[in-house]
Amino acid sequence: MTLANLSPELEDKPPTPDVADGGEILSWGNDCLQLHVLHGDHIAPRLLVIQHGQAPLVDLEELRRSSLPIVEIALAGDGRHGTAGKRHVDGAAAQRLRLSGLQETESNGVRRLELRATDPVSGITAAVHYELAAGSSVLRCWTELRAGSSAVGVEYVSSFTLSGLGHGRDWEEELALWQAANPWSGEFRWRRATLAERGLYNVGMVEYGQVGSKNRVAATSIGAWSTAEHLPMGILEDAGTGSMLAWQLEHNGAWHYELGDRYNDLYLTVSGPTAAEHQWGVTLEPGETFTTVPASVAVVPAGGLDAAAAELTAYRRRIRRAHPDNVSLPVIYNDFLNCLMSDPTTEKELPLISAASALGVEIFCIDAGWYDDENGGWWDSVGEWEPSVNRFPDGGLAGLLGKIRDAGMKPGLWLEPEVVGARSRIAQLLPAEAFFSRGGERIKEWGRYQLDLRHPAARAHLDGVVDRLMDDFDLAYLKLDYNVDIGAGTDLNGAVGAGLLDHNRAFLAWVSAAMDRHPGLTIEGCAAGGSRLDGASGAVFPVQSLTDQQDFAKTPPISAAAPLTLTPEQSGVWASVEGSMGDEQLAFSLVSALLSRVHLAGRIDTLDPAQLEVVRAALEVYKGLRAGIPTSLPMFPLGLPAWRDDWIAQGSRLGQSTLAIAVHRRGGDVVQSIGLPAWLGQNPDVTVAYPTWGAADAVVLSETPGAAVLKVTLTEENSARLILLRA
Repeated sequence: MTLANLSPELEDKPPTPDVADGGEILSWGNDCLQLHVLHGDHIAPRLLVIQHGQAPLVDLEELRRSSLPIVEIALAGDGRHGTAGKRHVDGAAAQRLRLSGLQETESNGVRRLELRATDPVSGITAAVHYELAAGSSVLRCWTELRAGSSAVGVEYVSSFTLSGLGHGRDWEEELALWQAANPWSGEFRWRRATLAERGLYNVGMVEYGQVGSKNRVAATSIGAWSTAEHLPMGILEDAGTGSMLAWQLEHNGAWHYELGDRYNDLYLTVSGPTAAEHQWGVTLEPGETFTTVPASVAVVPAGGLDAAAAELTAYRRRIRRAHPDNVSLPVIYNDFLNCLMSDPTTEKELPLISAASALGVEIFCIDAGWYDDENGGWWDSVGEWEPSVNRFPDGGLAGLLGKIRDAGMKPGLWLEPEVVGARSRIAQLLPAEAFFSRGGERIKEWGRYQLDLRHPAARAHLDGVVDRLMDDFDLAYLKLDYNVDIGAGTDLNGAVGAGLLDHNRAFLAWVSAAMDRHPGLTIEGCAAGGSRLDGASGAVFPVQSLTDQQDFAKTPPISAAAPLTLTPEQSGVWASVEGSMGDEQLAFSLVSALLSRVHLAGRIDTLDPAQLEVVRAALEVYKGLRAGIPTSLPMFPLGLPAWRDDWIAQGSRLGQSTLAIAVHRRGGDVVQSIGLPAWLGQNPDVTVAYPTWGAADAVVLSETPGAAVLKVTLTEENSARLILLRA
């Protein structure tokens, strides 16, 4: 049965199986993907495969044995059935599920399928949601649980589960997993390894009646920094066909995913927090519900990482909160990095304001320290967010922000709203329930307490701060930072991990509400650099900070890899410049940001007139290109960069006929060849858009029919070029 053929009066009723024992197949999808779900009176509904229209047909019958229910559930006291171990599959409750209803809807080009399945023993019902936009190969999914007539404790529930990923393959060696470490100041460190290299083997025990190895390849994030160690993403690549399955968790807190083997095949299950990894759990009283964090899965039959990035980029643009900043892309100067480093004063800011205005900066953001009357001792006293009296004589902070406006720029300020310093009087004024606590003790991390935004007093305090700053200063920009990880969560009103999950959701709702109240305000997301670069944050913040890296020579491997995780127009890239740098070094730093968002930084007040012109020229090139960035598609002309690569290239397809490539040389050979995509044709026009002195450094060679190659020559280490190629 194909759901698209169901009559409207049947769509919200349980289908009648054609074969009681064997079950039947429900098929649903869009013009790119088809989902095939097995169900029946005696079998839990199972997602057998997600079939791409360009891929060879799969024998669905062969996938039955290794298939898993459409959702994995672990209930308190219920355990697994048929196997044991650390893995989050084979939950007894999940295996008892039976399809009890379905509903298909469509609006604004997005098709939605809800499959409802009920466990007759516990009474719990799982509503599994799938969402597909027209022309998209990205499936969005989440699960809602509803308790029946009895209370039920939940310890695990998946956002997405799929088996059959290794069917018919020697998956130990033929399948490779891409995972990304995300160290502070060295973000987006992707690495490819076969499943055997990751430690997953077919141990041969299925032939002896066992399920599999009981092993898994897992990635987990604990605490409030969702991307502090790893990205909540993965890519499974078929080395033989080049096809890819890419996924992301869309949550700004704790998450988990795992790949494991079952019956000589592979499964993937992804989720938010769990009992085993995160001290999470929820007890649902009769009729109460719990909704998982969303996940998304891209199915790419060909084209490799470029194709996966294109699909995910288009999807992220579709689901995010609309904001004019995503289209206008103003040039931002921030006084923190390699400059004032949290020590602003009127005397220090005025020459920076003058230089920024001369360069054509459009937003000038005063970073940390504007509230500090303790000469640097503010770390454990923050919370009131009142302007310093001592730092800004002759008109105060308002007068200084007026200078920014007089110079033709819009002002912004830095804020760290989620924390309250232990010495702040706010720590005593707000009720104890407005802060994270465990075991009856308020949690202190590095001299700070964590606000719990589930509590109305915490939200009201932050609303008052933002509204006051907007009323007093008419800000265009707020940079929200978060520099402590408060750990597993808070046990006030439930399990520790559940408290963190609810706070995480409340935080993003608060950010959205602040921008709703102040439509002209852009809020940047930051958390110790790139420690919250997850899909949920990307769907709310118009722009995000990628890193705290201060060495301009180490920025390119970060900025060039970022588009696999975040859209280019939301990726704030530091371009740090100052007077001691040579022209090539200035260009190197600036080129890193020209296909993303320019976060200009450094001692711009020390630039001489010639250096000012080098920087101003880069910003003018950026302004000429930025109209195309919000619809651009990222590419990786030299692959995803390794941390110590000598040559790094970031590509961006602008429209149908232009490819922009930011090329950096840090060392090694002076010449680099870059293969070009076929859509550019045999003889594309090539222009070095920046810097102007590099006009002769890039040429196109037509080596074989249909395969053009870009040859770039850079004789000086730490030099870069922005190159435009037009079909």
